[in-house]
Amino acid sequence: MRKLLGCLFVLMVVPMSVHALEIEGVTLPETKQLGEKSLMLNGAGTRSKFFLDLYVGSLYLQSKSSNASRVVSADEAMSIRLDIVSSFITAEKMTKATLEGFEDSTGGNMSAIKPQIDQFLSAFKEDINEGDSFEFIYEPNKGVLVLKNDVNKGVIEGLAFKQALFGIWLSDDSVQTSLKEDMLGE
Repeated sequence: MRKLLGCLFVLMVVPMSVHALEIEGVTLPETKQLGEKSLMLNGAGTRSKFFLDLYVGSLYLQSKSSNASRVVSADEAMSIRLDIVSSFITAEKMTKATLEGFEDSTGGNMSAIKPQIDQFLSAFKEDINEGDSFEFIYEPNKGVLVLKNDVNKGVIEGLAFKQALFGIWLSDDSVQTSLKEDMLGE
């Protein structure tokens, strides 16, 4: 009987662990539920600068895609998650880097979404520590839900804002080409 229970336990646990990806000690589930919608891990990678790994970025979509422009422009549920893996990231550095990312993803034309950007950047005002996570969940007709360590930091409305935000990691002028490729599963 013990062998049977042991085998059943292994059969139940192994498939769950096989479907998770681990990068830099961060375990990423294969799927996430967003209300009635199921999002699947499209891809994930590490943001590095000067040979330092800063965070793991992961992209969740309703159906897998390697087409960056389609993902950025799509008005459908999706999520980007950042898991901080370095103590070198501070609130000030994250705010500055994110603002630069918005400038790049919008080609410097941020005026139409400046209030949304300011609201978004307020999520980085608190201390940021290794092990923290940020998730940006877009839902059509609702906006981008911003979570820090799974705590709601607000919802920012507008498809144009979502496009600029996701463009930080997925546009032609993304923060890091290799991270973009990893998030797109290339």
